[in-house]
Amino acid sequence: MQIDNFEISPYTDSYRKQVLIIWEKSVLATHDFLSPGDFVKIKNLVKDIDFNEFQVFCLTKENLVMGFIGVADKKIEMLFLDPQYFGQGLGQKLLNFAVKELKADKLDVNEQNTKALKFYQNFGFETFERTEKDDQGRNYPLLRMKLKYPK
Repeated sequence: MQIDNFEISPYTDSYRKQVLIIWEKSVLATHDFLSPGDFVKIKNLVKDIDFNEFQVFCLTKENLVMGFIGVADKKIEMLFLDPQYFGQGLGQKLLNFAVKELKADKLDVNEQNTKALKFYQNFGFETFERTEKDDQGRNYPLLRMKLKYPK
């Protein structure tokens, strides 16, 4: 499926329902290492996020949200795509936007999320630190990454 005529626009609360659905679909497609109980706990945390507290931008086409990226203090805190758009360069477009427009140069990725890790490495991010647990203390190691060569 070729996607043209999309926009990257600031998050508004009118996108909230779509953003939460995309988060869930994307995590289910990419985070097969999560236990079902942890998935439910994380989902409950995410549904309470005030996306207005971050620089969140949505990739849209005619008010359909296809993906989104969120940045705080030059760190990419979230990047999720609807799985039907995986492999079409849209994640890279969001990442380029965050790096160029929002000056993002850091991120964390779950070590077990090997596709995302490879995606970020191919973009130019490199690991500078590894944690044994995620930020909520769960047994999901994180790799802290920094952009090696700003684009």
